[in-house]
Amino acid sequence: MPLQPMIAQGGIRRHQDLFAQHGFIGSTKLTVAAGMRRGVEAPSVTATLAVAPDGAGRHTEAFGHGRRGLSGIERGNNSESKIGTEGPHDTLLARVDEQCLMRPFRLQYGLVAIAAPVVAPQDPTQVDASAILAPSSSEHWLGADNLGRDILSRLIHGARWSLGTAFIATTLVVVIGITVGLIAGFFGGLVDDILMRIVDVLLAFPSLVLALAIVGMLGPSLRNVMIGMVAVWWVDYARVIRGLTVSLRDREYITSAHCIGCPSHHIIFRHLLPNVIPSVIVLATLELGAMMLAISGLSFLGLGAQPPTPERGAMLNNGRPFFQSAPQLMIYPGLAITIAVIGFNLVGDSLRDVLDPRMKK
Repeated sequence: MPLQPMIAQGGIRRHQDLFAQHGFIGSTKLTVAAGMRRGVEAPSVTATLAVAPDGAGRHTEAFGHGRRGLSGIERGNNSESKIGTEGPHDTLLARVDEQCLMRPFRLQYGLVAIAAPVVAPQDPTQVDASAILAPSSSEHWLGADNLGRDILSRLIHGARWSLGTAFIATTLVVVIGITVGLIAGFFGGLVDDILMRIVDVLLAFPSLVLALAIVGMLGPSLRNVMIGMVAVWWVDYARVIRGLTVSLRDREYITSAHCIGCPSHHIIFRHLLPNVIPSVIVLATLELGAMMLAISGLSFLGLGAQPPTPERGAMLNNGRPFFQSAPQLMIYPGLAITIAVIGFNLVGDSLRDVLDPRMKK
């Protein structure tokens, strides 16, 4: 007997009994998945059941490769149903629709950052001596700063600087962390020892203090802040990726790839990297908010963006001397930073719930 009938025969007979018990009359076509192993599309068996009124069932078998999934059982003549276990892709799509509630936030925040020159009502660097420390009005919705520049326009343009810098820095951190983690975890031995000792040395210092030292030596600028953050933040990713790689390199499919002569780069990019990417995406999304907060903090200390760049941390620093007379100069940038960080943290939590099957609610 071929493999597919042997696998699916028990399932087809059980569904015959189920159809007869509940009074399904007529011809019903169903697909029984033979199973899945390590993400490989498994063959399925399509069977046509003819259930008579007395409950007797007959089936003829046709073979093919069907898509995994549970579409439900439809009553009636000549209905088609797919019976099997719910596939991971279908589950992922369903949970993305249910749990990614922060998708509008990401979309709106990204659109505002990209279209800042169009959305902003005024030029963020335009000085207006007649509007110095002006309160909210029809011309300046959130007021003006100590140089008469529109606060709302500067906040909108600040989204581009904050998000853009944090996104570039996070991307570089992820690339370096994945590279070091995969190499250390896959090859092990002396390579693993050397790379992990470097990671241990960097982890011995507080990340923000080490970044402050690097920026202090390079000089105050947003580019140097990004360099300092990337230089110290990649170690956390490297350690996590190294642990995931070590847990995966002894799996059967990795051993099989070694046995058939696959080169190391093929195993790393084809088998290991796709299995660590979901965890990296969650970590990167969670760290994006922390990266934005750290960059704004360094700018607040005067080490990041320099005037007249409309960066939110720098706006906080510029408004500090006027906190008693014009508190809006610090309140609005502080609220903007807080909302952005909370929003990206919630996005990271949603992605973790979606990509981790243990987090089902």
